[in-house]
Amino acid sequence: MTPTLKGPWSLEDTYDFLRESTFPLRLASTGTDGYPRVVSVWYAFAEEALLCVSHRKSALVKLLQRDPRVGFEISPNEPPYHGARGQGRASMTPLGDSDLLEVLLERYLGQQESRVGNWLLSRKAEEMLIRVQPERIFTWDYRQRMADVTPDPAAR
Repeated sequence: MTPTLKGPWSLEDTYDFLRESTFPLRLASTGTDGYPRVVSVWYAFAEEALLCVSHRKSALVKLLQRDPRVGFEISPNEPPYHGARGQGRASMTPLGDSDLLEVLLERYLGQQESRVGNWLLSRKAEEMLIRVQPERIFTWDYRQRMADVTPDPAAR
C-alpha cells in the first residue's frame, strides 16, 4: 500500500531519506491511560516499511499488541531541520532467523562487536521484529531557509 504523502519531497526522495538516514525512529504508541508514549529505536527501511526490534516483554511490544496504531518521526535534533513523520500500523513477529538485529548494530554502531551489541545478540531469540507500515507521511525541509544557522554547542 502506497502511503498518502504531503510535503516538499517526492515519494522517491522520502524513501531515499528513510533508507539513508541513521537518525533514530521516534515511535509513538498509546498507553493504557490514553496518553502517548514515545520511544526512540534504531530502524531500517525496507520493503516500504520501517523495521525495528524490541524485546518481547518490553513496554513497547505490549502497547503495540494492544493497539497497533502508531505515529513516527525521523529527523535530526539540530538545525537545519528536515525529516519525515507520519502515522501507520505496526505488526510484530518473532525475530527468528532475521539478520535485522545485526544490520541495525552495523548501521548505528558501525560494528556488531561491542558491549551493547554482544548483549543484544545474546538475547536475539527473545526479540520481536516490529514492522511499521506507513499510511501517511509528512515531510518538511528547512535546510535552504536555515542555511546560515549552525548549532551553538553552548546552547545545549
